[in-house]
Amino acid sequence: MVWTYGATDVQVFQTARRGVTNTLLPHSFGPDEDLWSILAYLRTLSSAGPAPPSGSAENGERIFSANCGGCHQVAGRGGHLGPDLSRVGISRSRPLLAHKIRHASSYLMSVYQGGVVIEGYLPVTLVTREGQQIRGVKKNEDAFSIQIMDSRERLQGYTKASLRDVVNDKTSLMPDFGQDKLNDHDLDDLLAYLATLRNSEASQRSER
Repeated sequence: MVWTYGATDVQVFQTARRGVTNTLLPHSFGPDEDLWSILAYLRTLSSAGPAPPSGSAENGERIFSANCGGCHQVAGRGGHLGPDLSRVGISRSRPLLAHKIRHASSYLMSVYQGGVVIEGYLPVTLVTREGQQIRGVKKNEDAFSIQIMDSRERLQGYTKASLRDVVNDKTSLMPDFGQDKLNDHDLDDLLAYLATLRNSEASQRSER
């Protein structure tokens, strides 16, 4: 498998999305979530094998509720600023989740090359004519208007003529959870919990 040679999940995703130059391998037209699910399955077939499970899912659920539940939903409960994570255990590998938790903003740098941020969750700052800055995630945009969900989870629509600027942010609304915010032991527990979010039944259990 390609992972044996040191490629990361993001690199493999980008290759599948863009295809390989000067070869017959075409690029993928499918939804990002479907492609991530396929790659997560293919990783389980790697000769290196998946990382051995570790961590306390029970404690990880508490960590998730305290740090992530305000922006992410699981089984219909939680915030809306970030993507729904009810099935993240089958669509993202453990190494990718760990890296994104630690370095969330790094994924914005290659978004236009690889599509590693789900559509509808790109961070944006709108600057009004009066100089007010409104930060949120972009939901829709055309030549004349833009719709966002602001940091208070309010859906807002603006005509571009009423704005001074539209800034595509390089910093994610999701903070980078470094060692000062989440130690390795707690990260391990959080990853163990996220691994349980594999289907509707697992997600339902998280509500109890």
